[in-house]
Amino acid sequence: MAKELKNLTKRSENYSKWYNELVVKADLAEQADVRGCMTIKPYGYSIWEKIQRELDDKFKETGLQNAYFPLLIPKSFFGKEAEHVEGFAKECAVVTHYRLKVDEESKQIVVDPAARLEEEYIIRPTSETIIWNTYRNWIHSYRDLPILCNQWCNVMRWEMRTRLFLRTSEFLWQEGHTAHATREEAEARAKQMLKVYADFVEGFMAVPVVQGVKSETERFAGALDTYTIEAMMQDGKALQSGTSHFLGQNFGKAFDVQFVDKDNKMQYAWATSFGVSTRLMGALIMAHSDDNGLVLPPRLAPLQTVIVPIYKTADDLEAIRRRVEPLTAALKGMGFSVKFDDDDKRRPGFKFADYELKGVPVRIVIGARDLENNTAEVMRRDTLEKETVSLDGLENYVKNLLDDMQQNIFRKAVAYRDAHIYECHDYEEFKKRIAGGGFFLCPWDGTPETEARIKEETQATIRCIPLNVDQSNPGTDMVSGKPARHRVIIARAY
Repeated sequence: MAKELKNLTKRSENYSKWYNELVVKADLAEQADVRGCMTIKPYGYSIWEKIQRELDDKFKETGLQNAYFPLLIPKSFFGKEAEHVEGFAKECAVVTHYRLKVDEESKQIVVDPAARLEEEYIIRPTSETIIWNTYRNWIHSYRDLPILCNQWCNVMRWEMRTRLFLRTSEFLWQEGHTAHATREEAEARAKQMLKVYADFVEGFMAVPVVQGVKSETERFAGALDTYTIEAMMQDGKALQSGTSHFLGQNFGKAFDVQFVDKDNKMQYAWATSFGVSTRLMGALIMAHSDDNGLVLPPRLAPLQTVIVPIYKTADDLEAIRRRVEPLTAALKGMGFSVKFDDDDKRRPGFKFADYELKGVPVRIVIGARDLENNTAEVMRRDTLEKETVSLDGLENYVKNLLDDMQQNIFRKAVAYRDAHIYECHDYEEFKKRIAGGGFFLCPWDGTPETEARIKEETQATIRCIPLNVDQSNPGTDMVSGKPARHRVIIARAY
């Protein structure tokens, strides 16, 4: 095993340190020299590209179209929706000047005090305000609706405590913003996008999620309802992995977006917004990976199969190359990414360790003796199991193996998640157990006071009111003793 793998902290020793080390050692990302920001390295960005590509296709199937809106938002726009701006005020970066100059005395670059902006600009923490100010010019009649826009972009939220992918001051995401003629249509869109997210995260990332509705305290600033998917990481903590918001007419009224309906009456447009971010990269890492490095579901792995030749002479290498060319072509023809690694600057042992670290799903090793026997050694990354397989029809074996790995990684994550969901009706028991992680299904009286007490005393939060749980008889709140309004998922979270 290569040195860098030996130095990877075990999850059982320090989960947080393991995560931080793995992100860097697997060449996914690193801390940038800009406070709170990260540099996403090519290997990490290639995973994000696959996430982006898959989601983008799914979005367009629902009618969404991509657009792009300004990075800078006039400060006055934020003053039009008070609840929204209050939710982001502490995280906003503000642009106050538009010019630099060389100071004559110090010869240093300084901000030109004469170049102060008449109105400050906010670097977008989210784009509802600028987009709805734009929609005002697009929407006049019910015939102009719905408007279904999405943008892939960066946003800035000035975070005090950061962690690569999970929480950074600048991050990449997509934000969808739709405008509708009716409440029913807007609510249906918000719920539809939640399902799109859930299907993607489970089907491609192999991460099981709980779909639910946020409490009033936890919902998006300016929303009437926030729908969420919550995923459980291997330490039992929750990670909010995607949200979809029903915004009502709040932004329509704030930005005076009115239209003439079918009855020739003026109405305010109904709104939704929804988004996922590079935080999904964190979910992917923490849900599946092990002490040897990344475990990537094949559908999202940048490199799905690597072939490592073992040889002594150039003739040996050439013989192996000729034999695997049809295999490589066949796998590529099936839509799989494959690499024949004949790099002579790295020894096979280093390559094995490196590909394990980076989570390449299938590794095929072929030496001179394997050629004689018409076989190859195939290792699957999820279980580290090795098998000697005939070269004849190996492409079909690999295809079936990749399919099985995708399903197996998901099954394993589901089993872990389900084994760590607990029903709890006793607050003292809850306080003792919550530090060990897990999702706790508990009765809640629906009051912010009870919610605040739980958070203050346990550092756990109500993650959601789950959609797939029977709410007909929620029972008695374990904190207040009052009749419960909902059964909720409570957990510590990232």
